[in-house]
Amino acid sequence: MDIEKFIEDNDLSEFPVGLGGCRADDLNFVCCDYDVFVFDGKSEPVKIIRSENDFVVLHHASVDENQTRKLLQYSNLQIIRDDSWDLQMLLSKIQKKQAALYSDFAKNCLIESLFCCQKTTECISNSDIFAHCWQKCAIYNLAEAISSINHQRTSPSHMLDSLRKLDKSQINEHLSVVTSAVGIERATPTLLERMTKSTIGFSDFVEKNNHSAIIREKHNFFIKSSMLSDCYFYLGYLNKDNFLRMKDVLNQNPDIIHILKIAFDVESDLNLLEQQSDAIKKSSNDILGILSNS
Repeated sequence: MDIEKFIEDNDLSEFPVGLGGCRADDLNFVCCDYDVFVFDGKSEPVKIIRSENDFVVLHHASVDENQTRKLLQYSNLQIIRDDSWDLQMLLSKIQKKQAALYSDFAKNCLIESLFCCQKTTECISNSDIFAHCWQKCAIYNLAEAISSINHQRTSPSHMLDSLRKLDKSQINEHLSVVTSAVGIERATPTLLERMTKSTIGFSDFVEKNNHSAIIREKHNFFIKSSMLSDCYFYLGYLNKDNFLRMKDVLNQNPDIIHILKIAFDVESDLNLLEQQSDAIKKSSNDILGILSNS
């Protein structure tokens, strides 16, 4: 894709612009989108634009950003435009404190995982229909924490493969909890097709930005490449993000549970659900303890 042409066509030339995501890391699949970050200081939501034969995810950003998650997403940016050098200075600051950012983000993910475990327990006690969804969120937050501790940026399409390749360590051994609880062993083409349709429906309900077109394209790539487990993990991660965006209004939208049951491929055995939640809670606490003593 001609990024310079995209910048001109979308009137972005007056701002610092960078290419991020897996395209910047050169770890992309042929189906991966282009994450373009325009530092215009706007707080507009992400836009998804079809450019030539590719998808562009347009992120509005600020050179004064201080949120850890966003700073880590900027850490690998390839600068496309930066006449003011403001973007270069931001990336230099991120580079100097990158290790601390990864550690801080990992701790945040672990705390979020523990929160989700607590919500799972409460929902089981109250026969709340969202118990299984909270447990799935706990799993993915634990996975994201381990990924961050190993200085890997969040990349849903590539995360499972990256986690598989990690060296053995006291922290990385907790990946067994993730892989045993997330459900990837159930991935089949038929199940993944059903999950994809529901994930698309949930994305359209929450995001309303045509992300569903990217989801479908990636599903097709994963199936064609026989990467069933990776597809399962990718879909679950997307649902985790959208579910947590709605966590404060879930009770106002009970109808979405029918979509989420399929999108998350929820576990129906409550006893197993509780056992898995306890295991995730223990791993999260153990890792927090290791980080606190390091």
